[in-house]
Amino acid sequence: MTRGKFITLEGIEGAGKSTAARLVAAWLQERGLKVRVTREPGGTPLAERVRQIVLERGEEAVSPVTETLLMFAARALHVQNLILPALAGGEWVVCDRFTDATRAYQGSGRGVDARLLSTLAAAVHGGLDPDCTLLFDLPVATGLARARQRPGSQVDRFEAETVAFFERVRAGYLTLARAEPQRFHVLDAAAPPAEVERAIGSALSGLVRQEVSA
Repeated sequence: MTRGKFITLEGIEGAGKSTAARLVAAWLQERGLKVRVTREPGGTPLAERVRQIVLERGEEAVSPVTETLLMFAARALHVQNLILPALAGGEWVVCDRFTDATRAYQGSGRGVDARLLSTLAAAVHGGLDPDCTLLFDLPVATGLARARQRPGSQVDRFEAETVAFFERVRAGYLTLARAEPQRFHVLDAAAPPAEVERAIGSALSGLVRQEVSA
């Protein structure tokens, strides 16, 4: 059986990744592909419990390194119990955030050493990297305004961060994209929805053509 493709969606808060994940899945399914949509941190029952620890705004301090270790603990569960089995079964996995998010948030945002992040990534998912990453980019002020206007949503540990933090995160994402232009596709998340949808199709068309011609 042909291995499925691994597609990741990245961006700051309010970039519309959850909506985009549904659009990506629908676009792929229309072309006859079997798709699994998931997210990080989380994706499996135990990883979702770790997600709650990471996001909740409790009284106990969580250092940047501790936060990083929690992210990779959840990721290890996710990779082992969902992502790798799905890919091996021929499914295309669409994941809302992956290790690039840790590089941007904990690395660029929090200042965690890039060497530690690389070591943890190699230990947790060595040999597994996204086939395609869609980076939904938009100004920080726009993204935070969107995130804080979601009906019924509570502000989590990340959404409560400063504008300066998210500027560092956004800059970190764009640096990653420049370093790997073959994998990353930077999309304007502030564009009208129809334009975003067209950009998603354009970004994925090459990957699907590769699959058909393989």
